[in-house]
This record gives sequence, structure tokens and C-alpha cells, in this order.
Amino acid sequence: MKRLVSGIMLVVLLAACGGKEAPEDKPEVKEGDFAPLEEKTTVTIAEDGAASGAGFYIAMEKGYFDDYNIDAEFTTFANSDDMLPALASGEVDIAGGVSTASFFNAIAQGIDVKIIADKGHYIEGDSYFSFVLRKELEDEVTDYEDLKGKRIAVSARNTVDDYIYQKMLDHAGLTEEDVEFVLMSDFGNMLAAMGNGSIDAALQIEPLITQGINEGLHVRFHDATDFAPDAQIAMVLGSPDFVKNSDVSVRFMAAYLKGLRDYHEAFVNGNGMDEIISIMTKHTALKDEEVWKDVGVTGLDPNGEMFIEDIKKQYDMYKENGAIQGDIDFDNAIVTDMTDEAIEVIGKYEK
Repeated sequence: MKRLVSGIMLVVLLAACGGKEAPEDKPEVKEGDFAPLEEKTTVTIAEDGAASGAGFYIAMEKGYFDDYNIDAEFTTFANSDDMLPALASGEVDIAGGVSTASFFNAIAQGIDVKIIADKGHYIEGDSYFSFVLRKELEDEVTDYEDLKGKRIAVSARNTVDDYIYQKMLDHAGLTEEDVEFVLMSDFGNMLAAMGNGSIDAALQIEPLITQGINEGLHVRFHDATDFAPDAQIAMVLGSPDFVKNSDVSVRFMAAYLKGLRDYHEAFVNGNGMDEIISIMTKHTALKDEEVWKDVGVTGLDPNGEMFIEDIKKQYDMYKENGAIQGDIDFDNAIVTDMTDEAIEVIGKYEK
């Protein structure tokens, strides 16, 4: 009888140990990929529904974060002035940043945030952030130099908008004195201004580019890749504490890259577009799936690569304009280690 009881206890003990070593709900480790984190870890992402956040949305909806035991949690901020200190303090782990003098100035003044991956660049011939021309002028203004004397709307000074505008003028062989600069902070107002003829051209963004074309207000004016093919429009930013936690940050980046690759496959190669558009309509302000098939979409590099030299050129322009106080050590501010480590494991995407 004692032997029987001992045997039963041994079976129970072994079963308990076996359950501990291999819990049923633990994600499966795939070959050529990272093992999931031992504990569920929350990563907070500051994102406002911008189309450039596609990598985050897709990674969440397709379970890439879940595969690594990461819980992606989205939060929003009223403006970037509030977001950057929260990112630097670790209140937020990840955010999107657009190149502006105020952004670089914050870093120069000691706000410690890291620039870690691509979040927006141009796709040749179909730029999502490009110049449009009032429809009535399309026969008169056929090349950039023909913009001389025209009224051109741009949303801000000492931002990536201004940088693209200046690149266009240089390409056209024009100076600021040759055109009339119209500061117009609201892209929606540019549509109305086109309609009433108060501006002739504008640096416009999707989906308003497509909307204005459909309403007969403006036409695409060539493409921004004519003069700024390597412009870095937006970047993924990371908090310093998040970047240092390589176990989490490298896995987060691997999931993000998988999302970018699905996005690239859909919008560049035409594979799985319906699924990706469904995800984009869920998370962004553009809810019309048919319009998604027509708009110029944000370029997102499937390996997360940025145009680092262009980031430095934008900084140099703002600095020359006197809009930045202090200097930036870009070797410290730009950190691509986690992207490199993620690619070593999940492989490089061949475009």
C-alpha cells in the first residue's frame, strides 16, 4: 500500500513539474526568430492615428507583438511639446517624431530621446507629401521654374515642410524673392484657398492631395522625389531607458519590422492589400477602403533604415536659420543597434 501511495505522489509531482516547465499558453518559438519574453511586458506608444504608424498597427493586429509577449499600448498627446519630456522620462517608450527645429532644439537643450527607425519617407513617383498646383494653371505652369511669381502655401517655417520647400526652390533655380510664400498651417484650408484662387500651389499631404484632385481643385505637380528623393520626413523615437532594455527593445523592433514588411508587400508589391487596408482604416482617420487604393502612401522602409545624412542636413538648415540653440551629438541621438540586432535574427528584407 505504501508503494502505491508513493507511486501516486510521484506521478502527481512529475505532472506538476511538467506543467511548470511547458505552460500551454506560452508562445511557440519559431526558427529564425526570437523567443518570447518570460513575462508580459507593456510598451507604451504615443501615436495619434497617423498613417505613418502603420508598422505599429499591423504588428498589433497580426499578433507580432503578442508573439514576443509584448503588450502594445497606445496613448496620445495634445502636442509634441508634451510628448518629448514624457518620452525622455520613460513615461512613454516609443513615439513618432517629425523633423522640426523645435524637435532638434529640445534634444540640443538636453531632452534625451533617441532616433531609432524610419517612420516616413517618399516613394518615388507617388509621394504622399508633395506639391500640388491649382488646376487652372496646369497648362501655364509645366515645370518648377514656371512657379516664378506664384503664390505657394507651406504649413510651417523651420520644419520638414520648409526644408522640402527650400529644396524645391533650389531645384527650380529660384529664390524666395522669386515667389510669394504663403504661411498656411491648416492643410484643409489649402483646399479652400485653391478653390477661391488665393494660392497657386501648395505643399500638400494625403489624403487631401487625392481629395483635391477628385474635387477638381488642384493637380499633382510632378513629384517631391524630383528634388528630395532621400528626405526623411518622420522617425520612430525611443526613450533612453527603453533603448537600454535590449531584451524588450530588440523584440519590439522585430515586431515593428514585420509590420513594415507586410505594409511594403501590400502597397509596393500589391500582396495582401485588402487585409492591410482594413487595418489602416481601423486605426487612421481615412476610413474609405477604396480611397486607400488611390492615395500616395507613406514610404516605410521594411528594414527600418533611415536617411541619416538627410536628418543632419535638415538640422543644419534650421541651425543656419538661427532656430536651434546648442549642438546635437548625432552619434548619441541616433541609435540603430536594436534594428541591426533584430535583422540579424529575422533576416534582411530584400526589396
